[in-house]
Amino acid sequence: MKDLLHPLCLAIAGSGFLLLLRDLRAGRRDPALTALAFTYLFSALSYAISLTPVWIRIDGWFGVTNIAVPLAQSCVVLVLGLQASVLAFWTKPQEEAARRVQWLLAGAFSVIALMAVLFSMLTPVSPRPTDFTLHYAHDPVFQTYLLLYICTYTAAQLYLARVCWKYAGETSDPWIGRGLRLITVGAVITLGYSGIRLSAILGAELGFSVKPLEPYAWICGDIGATLTQIGYFTPLVANKIASAWTARQEQRQYAALEALWRAVSAAEPSIVLVDPDKVPAADRSFHLYRRAVEIRDAQIELRPYLDASVRVDAGQGLPWWWSRKERIAAVTARQISAALMQRHEGPVEKQCAYADAALPALAPRQELRHLARIARHFTVPAAQPEPVAVGAPA
Repeated sequence: MKDLLHPLCLAIAGSGFLLLLRDLRAGRRDPALTALAFTYLFSALSYAISLTPVWIRIDGWFGVTNIAVPLAQSCVVLVLGLQASVLAFWTKPQEEAARRVQWLLAGAFSVIALMAVLFSMLTPVSPRPTDFTLHYAHDPVFQTYLLLYICTYTAAQLYLARVCWKYAGETSDPWIGRGLRLITVGAVITLGYSGIRLSAILGAELGFSVKPLEPYAWICGDIGATLTQIGYFTPLVANKIASAWTARQEQRQYAALEALWRAVSAAEPSIVLVDPDKVPAADRSFHLYRRAVEIRDAQIELRPYLDASVRVDAGQGLPWWWSRKERIAAVTARQISAALMQRHEGPVEKQCAYADAALPALAPRQELRHLARIARHFTVPAAQPEPVAVGAPA
């Protein structure tokens, strides 16, 4: 069972580490992100070391029978300390979190050192990659070793479940909340692993065997740990997907506003704060929102050229199935086009408001979507000669 589940867990943990490694190499020095990256790294190492072929190979490299046991479990203890460190950085002020992390990692290394001492007192004679715990459950030294490891493991999982469940109900980010709840579920499931391992010690003393439960120990441990890793992974992936989607939407909206912006900025050059043709488009969001503001500024400048009759005519012949927002956008687009034409002849006597003036105040993203709708219906007016000033030479 172990060799069936561990490769899947290894793939998930390894993917998480590689994903976070890209952010770390890009210069993001977030301590929580760093701790989480190493959480995935040591988790992946624990799974890799526990695979039977790797286990046997490591024993050969070090010349110590079953040395893979303390190596893999030391990685797990580090994972437990790092998981608690991530939560500390997420939930505590920076200075307090840093102090707590120092104590957590000191505790983790102390447990690892004690485990190493106790393991050195064992006398394993043959590799036991599939039933090490059951085989040595009668050894008092190993019982002490296992109690130390399992009690640390259980305490960490209980802490993880309690803290994650608490903050899942307090966060305003839905994906973080879902991730924390998934971590809680995973931590609770891993308690089945702890229970079976402790039962092995108890059974050795009372004369019963838990060998039939051995597969379920690995199932609880691996499935619980995998859910915990996915729980940490979920907000990161959701955030990256949302960022990529937002960037794609902004790129499309920027392109959609191009013709409208070019037309109004050519008519009213004073609205342009930063010429996008002369500045690298490194920050697409800035240029997009700047373009939206400049279009709105141009609408204000063109207001004296809004003929009331144009608004009435612009609403005629629109498809009946269009939504109210779509109809308003179409009428507004036609008003802007007509105002650009009228600008060559001068202000009108009977002015009116834009059709979209009737809309309530819009949030920034709603405003962008509305302007993109206007741009879809906008038609660049035919070029008109500039009016000749009175008294100017012909």
